[in-house]
Amino acid sequence: MDRYTEIRSFVLTAEKGSFAAAALVEGVTPVVMGRRLDALERRLGVRLMHRSTRGLTLTDLGEQFVEQCRQLLKDFDAAESSVSAGRSDVRGHLVVSAPAGFGRQHIGPHAPAFKAQHPALKLSFNFTDSVVDLVSEGYDMAIRIGDAVPPDYVAIPLYPNRRVVCGTPAYFAHHGVPRTPEDLAHHNCLAFNLHGGQQRGWAFVREGKRVTVRVDGDLDCNDGELLFDWVRQGLGIGWRSTWEIQSELASGALVTVLDDFAVPSNAIQAVYPQQRYLPAKVRCFVDYLKAVYNQPGYWDGGPSV
Repeated sequence: MDRYTEIRSFVLTAEKGSFAAAALVEGVTPVVMGRRLDALERRLGVRLMHRSTRGLTLTDLGEQFVEQCRQLLKDFDAAESSVSAGRSDVRGHLVVSAPAGFGRQHIGPHAPAFKAQHPALKLSFNFTDSVVDLVSEGYDMAIRIGDAVPPDYVAIPLYPNRRVVCGTPAYFAHHGVPRTPEDLAHHNCLAFNLHGGQQRGWAFVREGKRVTVRVDGDLDCNDGELLFDWVRQGLGIGWRSTWEIQSELASGALVTVLDDFAVPSNAIQAVYPQQRYLPAKVRCFVDYLKAVYNQPGYWDGGPSV
């Protein structure tokens, strides 16, 4: 068994917390993962993990060694990427996180065409509205909406995005059009509720200052796509991203209000940990998405790569 496999399996087991979870990622059995750890510990002559019925925990030496191993694996991948940067056949396994609704609409549909360009590359996606820790959870990159960037991360803007208040023409004809953010108190506001979410308030700008207005409604959930569907049904008004509603705005199915108070554009961004060499698989996917998103007419349901 080669040292690289032992080290990679050790890091993966430490991150997942069990042989079973790590084995699922590796595509082997838990017994194989256990044998790899045994071989590594025998070769080093130290115990790296405590095994118990409650799971696996790193020893003090294991805590030190796992950080060194993570860096070794990064350097190994970077070395490979620097050599293959000019190759057209990008290889490896690209693991990407993205918001659920955005991923379904604007990442997943483009994966087959990107994969066709790079047949030796394996792609894995996790579409969730929770913000994941890319390093500890084993992701190569994420697509995120907004300008906030964690320390030690790089963010590449892909396309501008704004949040706007919107609803159907029928809703506003029946309930009236809000003229100021405070008027939202008289409207059925359909808000995202994950970890407090939008019920803490929708953001606006008044006289150059950002303000937050508390909203309320008779429907809320933690799924942006469902909220958007409720808005399209005319059940209330929403605070939605322009990436999501452009085609409905173009067709007149939805209209925006309070545009004079809308916060400035932020960005749809590709985010990844800082590293000495950017892996070719990440660079190629970022470049591909940027090209797709910047096609004329794309956000209105126009052409796609």
